[in-house]
Amino acid sequence: MAVFVALGVSLSGCGAGGTGARDEGPAHADAVGGAASSSPAASPSKVPDRVDPVRLVKADPRVSAEVKRELKPCVADEYPVDVSYGELTGGSADDVVVNVLTCGDAVGVGSYVYREEDGAYQNVFKAEEPPVYAEIDRGDLVVTKQVYEKGDPVSSPSGENVITYRWASGRFTEEFRTHNDYSNAAGNVPTPVPEPES
Repeated sequence: MAVFVALGVSLSGCGAGGTGARDEGPAHADAVGGAASSSPAASPSKVPDRVDPVRLVKADPRVSAEVKRELKPCVADEYPVDVSYGELTGGSADDVVVNVLTCGDAVGVGSYVYREEDGAYQNVFKAEEPPVYAEIDRGDLVVTKQVYEKGDPVSSPSGENVITYRWASGRFTEEFRTHNDYSNAAGNVPTPVPEPES
């Protein structure tokens, strides 16, 4: 009997796993509501030192003046930044990934990686070709760049380029690149109209 109960419990979990399709769009809009969300990639027992991402970006001479102009509060003192902490460069402290977004439509205008060196954070990666978004994925830096064709609204890009970078010899080098085309058939296929019954 215990075997059947265990089998039933294990089978009931099969349909609950996974998150389904990946969220698409110009950037992660959930970041705009908070001052800085974090996704520590380090072990749960190690709490990373928090940084002030706004101050870090504004003081960074490698960040363009245009991105610094975009980096303003959306509401009160809440800035459109998304921050992740994790191990990317093998340093003694967690690396910091900062994405700067627009307030209105959460389009990523700049993505940066900061590495702690001699007690200060140094910019070791930047991407400022919007829309762009960077994430930490199992020790790699994954940068997603939305692709728009002429006439695409901001909310509906035609596809995306996903580039995976790995830290080697003191810098990030490209490891993989994939391109995904989004289907727009759902918006272009006419809905069949049923014929009236006679």
